[in-house]
Amino acid sequence: MMYLETPPKLIPTEIFTAVPAEFRRKVSTEWADANRPGAVTDCFIEGPSFDAAGNLYIVDIPFGRIFRIAPDKTWSLVTEYDGWPNGLKIDAKGRILIADYRHGLMQLDAKAGTVTPLLRSRNSESFRGCNDLHIASNGDIYFTDQGQTGLHDPTGRVYRLRASGQLDCLIDTGISPNGLVLDPNEAVLFVAMTRDNAVWRAPFMKDGSISKVGRFCSLFGPSGPDGMTMDRAGRLFVAHASLGHVFVFAPNGECIARIKSCAGQSCTNVAIGGANRDRLYITESVTGSVLVADIGGL
Repeated sequence: MMYLETPPKLIPTEIFTAVPAEFRRKVSTEWADANRPGAVTDCFIEGPSFDAAGNLYIVDIPFGRIFRIAPDKTWSLVTEYDGWPNGLKIDAKGRILIADYRHGLMQLDAKAGTVTPLLRSRNSESFRGCNDLHIASNGDIYFTDQGQTGLHDPTGRVYRLRASGQLDCLIDTGISPNGLVLDPNEAVLFVAMTRDNAVWRAPFMKDGSISKVGRFCSLFGPSGPDGMTMDRAGRLFVAHASLGHVFVFAPNGECIARIKSCAGQSCTNVAIGGANRDRLYITESVTGSVLVADIGGL
């Protein structure tokens, strides 16, 4: 994590809310056995995204649950289904999309509480394990197919599902591709490669393909970068799944701030909110907490 002259600014967090006791389940699950062996996992929240009314939606991966947190911090269970929802995004029209590790791309009808498939395979081949997604202004959906890839198996994929229905594989050599986000001009795609402990930068060519993919920044630790978002100034917010921080990078790749968790060390995803878009909401998955930080001073 490089800085040029000034060390990164330290920004504190506080707990905005946490999974209520009535929603915590201290039972073993197939997902936890594979991804958190030996650890008690009563929930594992991810995928924060705001709707137009200011409700914060999050997923609970091992139990296939989607929660809605109202502005007054009241929790409600939107749905529970036979899946492992990992990423969730809400588009400009209010459509709620899910990157499901078990089933692929799904869509949620929040009023009916139903989850239905959007895209479950590519050329009849199932995905390895979808992780996160990002929706472009034109409706194109970018998503990662992470599975259990890593340095030992650098075959993770990054896809674009065009609004027309065309599916493009942009990267097929990913080292555990995770969170992803477009820059404000939608000319560059940033992808967190968790097991590479880096964020890759993928510029688009005129035909929509990518070229000259490089490492935008490198990190360290037993895990790596997870979910990401970007503000209107092009500053990249990177949640790190084992260092208890969200790191903020300027458009040139300089680390300009670190946002420190006041709860656990597993910061997995982020969303910008607030009336002035000056609050960063962070899922700390192990403790089941949603943290908030004031980013207005950046």
